Amino acid sequence: MTRAFTQVTTARLMLRRPREEDRAAYIAVHTDPRLYGPAPAAVLSVPDADQAFTRMLQSWDQDGFGYWVAVDRGSGAVIGVAGVRPEGAETANLYYRFDADRHGLGLGREAARAAVGIASEWLPGRRVEADIRDAHVTSIRVATAAGLERVDVSHRSREGAATTPASRYAAPTLARVDSLTDTVRADLLDLWARVTDAGGSVGFLPGAPRERIAAALAEHEAQMDAGAAYGAALRHRDGRLAGWGWWVRSVNPLLAHGRWLYRLMVDPRLQGRNLGAILLAGMIGLARAEGAELLVLGYRSGSGLGHFYGRFGFTEVGRIPAAIRVAPGDDRDDVTMARRVDAAPMRADGRT
Repeated sequence: MTRAFTQVTTARLMLRRPREEDRAAYIAVHTDPRLYGPAPAAVLSVPDADQAFTRMLQSWDQDGFGYWVAVDRGSGAVIGVAGVRPEGAETANLYYRFDADRHGLGLGREAARAAVGIASEWLPGRRVEADIRDAHVTSIRVATAAGLERVDVSHRSREGAATTPASRYAAPTLARVDSLTDTVRADLLDLWARVTDAGGSVGFLPGAPRERIAAALAEHEAQMDAGAAYGAALRHRDGRLAGWGWWVRSVNPLLAHGRWLYRLMVDPRLQGRNLGAILLAGMIGLARAEGAELLVLGYRSGSGLGHFYGRFGFTEVGRIPAAIRVAPGDDRDDVTMARRVDAAPMRADGRT
């Protein structure tokens, strides 16, 4: 497990497990008063920052998971800290702090979005949370962009400033669904219709009759009833459905180690909130938990989905040109992508 997230690369950052030689950079960031504007009392002393870094190293040794140091891929300099750390059996804390001279570049957002996705895959069952000072508007924006939403008032921030008003933010949680209740069925049909009308690549074109979508839903439900498929529901803290997808198992015993992804969808009203990443990453974690080894999906070209799936280790393994006719004169390729659940490279055996 550790190998898969000890080091993570984003567009501009390398997020990696901390090492002893990172101690000075960590202390410099956490003792800089410029980073604590709304709560100057929270600035760490050098000894406190030193102890905090030691705890960060111990977290990795104990849990095999923890906060990364953030390295600028261009310069190789350590410029901050970001990631998630397990806290108890049910939660993981999201944290990010960057050098003051790097603020305003979107690096916190980039790191936080990656961290929440990684946690969704590798820390199943834990809810990602963050306590953020109410006056720290920038941090709130970063957390929101990473998929978290305000769920509760906390009278004490995690930095220990007891007099600083703070609120708790939490990411949606993912759960496996093996059968549909009437309520879940209705919510899912509403979600599928909204995604379809927004132009989502979920099997239909905008304006498709609700009856056709309901018929496709019934087919998936029959697969679920037969034990050949299960759903994954992404839900807000209050139970609202934010996203959904299916893993389907082939009835061919030669393909039993594989799972096929169908109808990955996120409420279009929540686009840009990292929920697609949380959903897909969480689904990969579900497949791993049940012993699947190979994951396969398909999409129609022109949707940009290849870039999205590629971020999660999927590789294009096949393409049928012009197989999907969206409209007269608008033919799209049917693209197949795959990845190994253990994140090892996809390699063909080369035989003909």
